[in-house]
Amino acid sequence: MRFSAVLFLVAISTVLAGSTTTKTLVFPTETSTSFVEMVPLKPLSLRAFTLCMRVATELSGEREIILFAYRTADYDELNVWRELDGRLSFYLAGEGVLFSVPELGSLETHLCFTWDSTSGAAALFMNGRKSLTKIYKKGHSVRSNGKVLIGQDPDSYLGDFDAKQSFVGEICDINMWDSVLSASTIQDMYSGKTVSRGNVFDWETAQLNVNGEVEVITREL
Repeated sequence: MRFSAVLFLVAISTVLAGSTTTKTLVFPTETSTSFVEMVPLKPLSLRAFTLCMRVATELSGEREIILFAYRTADYDELNVWRELDGRLSFYLAGEGVLFSVPELGSLETHLCFTWDSTSGAAALFMNGRKSLTKIYKKGHSVRSNGKVLIGQDPDSYLGDFDAKQSFVGEICDINMWDSVLSASTIQDMYSGKTVSRGNVFDWETAQLNVNGEVEVITREL
């Protein structure tokens, strides 16, 4: 698949008249063509991770929504979903782990997903509050040499998109670490305090390849 537009967006954390700004991705309509590829700082060869983002959507309860998709040539290595019933989940190359939490809505929600292969411990943080811990995919590894897409779920390598699974809404502040952050660090992040930026994805400097009807806007924090 060819990208109809490629934008290399670097560094949008500026201080203007005392205000901090950031970039935000807005997906205005349901499509099978709009998505953003995020280029990682290092290969996604992972035995632990923390993945965080800020999300707002008005598709509450209507259908499933892909929030983050990482696929290699043959497998969905790491997919994050809002399920049809409102639960949030992530899948590591097979069956997923699901969390019953308040539904996403038009007000921005801060989410973090954590997982550690050694123990299998998986958890979700919503607006700084931690879910119960579930044991999931103990001993598993996330494999490298894939692509990360925001906005679509590829059923093949960068293709076979389904509009009825696409993301519609606003998403920003996507950061990823190759370790499990402490609960206090995640709470600090939610409240706007400065924390160490992601070493797999750093939203402040992320290279984004934009395709289709996606608007990249700058807004004040």
